[in-house]
Amino acid sequence: MDNDITTEPDEAVEQVDTEAPETSGDETEDDTFPREVVEKLRQENGKYRQRAQRADDLAHRLHTELVRATGRLADPSDLEFDEDHLADPDKLAGAVDELLTVKPHLASRRPVGDIGQGQHGNGGGDFSLLGMLKERT
Repeated sequence: MDNDITTEPDEAVEQVDTEAPETSGDETEDDTFPREVVEKLRQENGKYRQRAQRADDLAHRLHTELVRATGRLADPSDLEFDEDHLADPDKLAGAVDELLTVKPHLASRRPVGDIGQGQHGNGGGDFSLLGMLKERT
């Protein structure tokens, strides 16, 4: 047996010019802006990003307070933020109901109504130490 390996010559590979075409300086200058304009745009953009971040923070705080106002959760941050809850109170109530169905241990444990503690009524009038001593003597 003949162990000669024959290979066919590779197909011709086209040479591609990878160098960028030469352009005159006028074309690149038309695509650039003066430094002052770019800095002004970046500052303006930064202000808008800060406003958007502040709006997001306020929306999260509002969501937390709306959940707290329901009084149904021990910790209002347990319900994840959803922008739909801000506009539609029914969706907020439904989300709280669903969360409490899945995780009932998150419900508020604050007692409501008369639980037999604290001051009741007038308490029998004013207290007088002199009157108490006169009663006992």
